[in-house]
Amino acid sequence: MQQNLEQFRRQGLSVCSISYDSVEILADFTKRRGIAFPLLSDPQSEIIRAFGLLNTTIPAGHPWHGIPYPGIYIVDENGIVRSKYFQDTYQERYTAPSILLREFGSLAGTRETAVKTAHLEMKYYSSSDVVRPSLRLTLVADFQLPPKMHVYAPEVANYIPIQFKLEDSSYYRSSPADYPESEILYLPAIQETVPVYQGKFRIAQDITMAGSDILRQVLAGGRVVRVRGQLRYQACDDKICYLPQDIPLEWVFHVEPLDTERVPEAIQHPSPPRGGR
Repeated sequence: MQQNLEQFRRQGLSVCSISYDSVEILADFTKRRGIAFPLLSDPQSEIIRAFGLLNTTIPAGHPWHGIPYPGIYIVDENGIVRSKYFQDTYQERYTAPSILLREFGSLAGTRETAVKTAHLEMKYYSSSDVVRPSLRLTLVADFQLPPKMHVYAPEVANYIPIQFKLEDSSYYRSSPADYPESEILYLPAIQETVPVYQGKFRIAQDITMAGSDILRQVLAGGRVVRVRGQLRYQACDDKICYLPQDIPLEWVFHVEPLDTERVPEAIQHPSPPRGGR
């Protein structure tokens, strides 16, 4: 979040964080990581409980008892929640660049790959080129079709739709791709109406990186993960439908380890007594 703080501010947003950690722990973390936005302490998890965010998978007496499910709210000036991003497990987190991309179309200078065919132009990229275990990020493909050209939307019947498909891997988990709302096009030559995309549109798909245990070999080696996939489509203009096309895709990520440095023992959360008492 700190690395993308200025991007949030340019969108008119202030950033703050709340956790069950004590003021002393948050002060240590702020100094160590150079945090420049407020970190709020909720040591009894009162606000966390009020929002229904208490992670009930952590038993009472455990040092982590009181943590919330990780998530982000975007709240307007009237206190109305406009968006929220939450994960089911405390280890997995949405990344700030992914949220900026989905909310505002904002980019952080990531690498782009350009593709041009006889039917369309595409550039694809990710919300971040640097990832950490268990973080969620967004893969994006932006398209530009020439006038009178269209491709079929996923809900089409009896035609080949545009499809964004990633290879399976133990290094990440794919979420379903997000396709834009289609438009209905009438084809007078065959007297049919079909859902299509024309002009400019975007397809996005989230992936969640595996945990540190699975990425251990990557972290010990070159720290590179490659995400490969394929774009399949069939384009048509007002006179002809062209042969289906398959375009290989590849994103390359540098993997960094999680921050495992702990605060001084004197201010750590107390451990449960030995023997469970």
